[in-house]
Amino acid sequence: MTLEYQNPTARPPLSERINFRLIVFLGVIVLIVGYPVYVLIDSQVTGGIKKLQDGYTQVDLKAMSTFTFDQSDGAITDVPEKWRALNGKPVVLYGEMWQAQNADNELDHFDLCYSIAKCCFNGPPQVQHFVKSKVKAGTKNVGYYDGRVRVAGVLHVNVQKEAGKVASVYQLEVESVEPAGG
Repeated sequence: MTLEYQNPTARPPLSERINFRLIVFLGVIVLIVGYPVYVLIDSQVTGGIKKLQDGYTQVDLKAMSTFTFDQSDGAITDVPEKWRALNGKPVVLYGEMWQAQNADNELDHFDLCYSIAKCCFNGPPQVQHFVKSKVKAGTKNVGYYDGRVRVAGVLHVNVQKEAGKVASVYQLEVESVEPAGG
């Protein structure tokens, strides 16, 4: 009877140390850590503004609304230049629809906010958190959707006042609304 000697310090080949479960586990970890890091870096690199191939500019609605603005006496010069530069440009915005006075499922106007539940943790809602959206003249009304939507249209950056205070900073001529999916 011959006993084979095995070196206790010898490592098994790589093909025996790596298996399907390890690959799946590492893939999940990369997704959990990698995706948020990608989103953060992408936001920092683009500044919340990305040119799309179809002539539209995708704008990060949260970034566009995160600046200090006097709710009573704010002026167009108080809006950061990079957002004022979008005036009159075709844009795509992702956010949530808000329409308090309409029970109908077809809308000709609504407010768009990046997240109704998350927008105002630091106090009352600010006027720059909402985009006053009106369906473009000659276009049929749009459907109301719960959750995130993709809205395309022409953005106007113009401080409008009503009753002595700022009523809106951003207005959008809506061309289309569809569920954002995911």
